[in-house]
Amino acid sequence: MLLDVRWQLSTAAATGEPFDGRAAYASGHIPGAVFVDLDRELASPPGPRGRHPLPDLDVFGAAMRRAGVSAGTPVVAYDGGIGWAAARAWWLLRWTGHPDVRVLDGGLPAWDGPTETAAPVPAEGDFVPKPADGAVLDADGAAALARAGVLLDARAGERYRGEVEPIDPVGGHIPGALSAPTSDNVGPDGRFRPAAELRARFGELGATPDVPVGVYCGSGVSAAHEVLALEIAGVPASLYVGSWSEWTSDPERPVAVGPDPR
Repeated sequence: MLLDVRWQLSTAAATGEPFDGRAAYASGHIPGAVFVDLDRELASPPGPRGRHPLPDLDVFGAAMRRAGVSAGTPVVAYDGGIGWAAARAWWLLRWTGHPDVRVLDGGLPAWDGPTETAAPVPAEGDFVPKPADGAVLDADGAAALARAGVLLDARAGERYRGEVEPIDPVGGHIPGALSAPTSDNVGPDGRFRPAAELRARFGELGATPDVPVGVYCGSGVSAAHEVLALEIAGVPASLYVGSWSEWTSDPERPVAVGPDPR
């Protein structure tokens, strides 16, 4: 089963119009792919739990079954190339028990086959989400991991340091978190770096298989891409889904700025 999860952060400030993933899908997609709306089907509405909190499992399960996803059917997710949205779909399906989910490395730009504009109507799938224990961090869990394990901040370095903050109310990072921009997971062609390179990169940050590792970003989307990169490197990691957008919703939570983790 193919899932088209094209999405990107709103471009309204620059262009006057937000990105329309469904329109992009309608203009051409991999044959057989079904569009999945990240904002509405892979997340709940924004609020105190962040800009992309976990979706209602009934809504998510219904969306996956509508897309034809069954427990015994392999799933491949792709997006417009950056990989964040596809990784969010990958992570959610894995977290909720699907045994065979992958991401098209490089997204649609890496596809060299035909495309189509007609939307398929797949047979109803049978996938029922059953969340796993231990794969999700809340704010307290993220803070504890920053002290006792390795917590990676997947945002751009300037946001981590608090030099700029274009989206959330406060710049900076969770005290103790290490800067590990998602952009460094991929090469110039937009595809994941080889496993050995990723293993070396994360190893320099102390993220190894024998240490508890967690990841956050702005709203739990690009961090899913980092969780996937860590898996390629052989390092299991938890995701702080609420991420910085949830952390900064409570003014009592501490914020660190500058290059020093603390």
